[in-house]
Amino acid sequence: MTAKVQTVLGDVSPSVLGRTLTHEHLAMDFSHFYSDPPTQLADKFKRLPYTLDMIGYIRQYPYSSPYNLLFDDTDANSAVLDDLIAYKKFGGGTIAENTTEGIKRNVNRYKYLSEQSGVHIVAGTGHYIADTQELTWLKQSTEDIYNHMLKEVTEGCVEGPGIKAGFLGEIASVWPLRDFERKAIIAAGELQPQLKCGVSFHPHRIPDSPFEIIRLYLEAGGSKDKVVMSHLDRTLLQDDKLLEFAELGTYCQFDLFGCEVSYYQLSVPTDMPSDAQRMDKIALLVNDGRDDKILMSHDIHTKHRLIRYGGHGYSHIINNVLPKMKTIKGISQEVIDKITIENPARWLEIKN
Repeated sequence: MTAKVQTVLGDVSPSVLGRTLTHEHLAMDFSHFYSDPPTQLADKFKRLPYTLDMIGYIRQYPYSSPYNLLFDDTDANSAVLDDLIAYKKFGGGTIAENTTEGIKRNVNRYKYLSEQSGVHIVAGTGHYIADTQELTWLKQSTEDIYNHMLKEVTEGCVEGPGIKAGFLGEIASVWPLRDFERKAIIAAGELQPQLKCGVSFHPHRIPDSPFEIIRLYLEAGGSKDKVVMSHLDRTLLQDDKLLEFAELGTYCQFDLFGCEVSYYQLSVPTDMPSDAQRMDKIALLVNDGRDDKILMSHDIHTKHRLIRYGGHGYSHIINNVLPKMKTIKGISQEVIDKITIENPARWLEIKN
């Protein structure tokens, strides 16, 4: 039995991936989630592009700037490419790109970025939340969704023939689950054992959501050892709930590193944790013997988190988080390497 990882440039061995971010975006459109800014700031948010004096406001209200939500810089000298080059320079090896149907995936762009930066990029397939889908998709059956993902993994993606997806995800849902989202989750559970690939789910922002998604996925036949639950750092805030979920045996992903504003515009009642608190959650799972099922990332999907726009960039975890995990949080280099190198490779590998 041989193992491979399907990148946008072709198959590679899992052993060459290096340090890996398992939930990022490199080109997408998040305009569906626009939210009006506070009245007193409305005039400021009309300015395009925003300038340095706007950075503080944008960090607080990232979804109130249409310019910030259009994550599609396609210039040869792009901000995303600059960030990827920096990520490679500081020791990054691979990025799993989680954009799916509904938020304008662009695998041809990912191929270009991989060629220019030297970073391995693995594209996902599937669908984002129902509200972002075309009406024709909402009418599709579970079998139709299954066949769409099957074709993109085995033959090539719709917008980039010959460029294969390497995992299913991020497959996203709200709460309560919409009928379309339920079909997408079940389709992933049915398809995963056929392809033996990884799966990534985006849950809604309440604690019940990850549990229900995994129940549907496992009942459909999906493997617990190949599935990631994203965004747990803004979803399962209580230690007992996180430990209860970890018992299911899935990968537990903390993927909002770099978000250091406690005000969470997409769910105001939620206190967005800091990076230090995210590290504490990881330490909690490590001490519970779950270090082989932890993943880390940033989920960069807006301009303001890129270095050129005043953000931390894709190299933030490597430069700022991992050193503190080792020196302050007491997590060994061996465990850090497991979380950032070994676990992602095991999740992304496809065994034939």
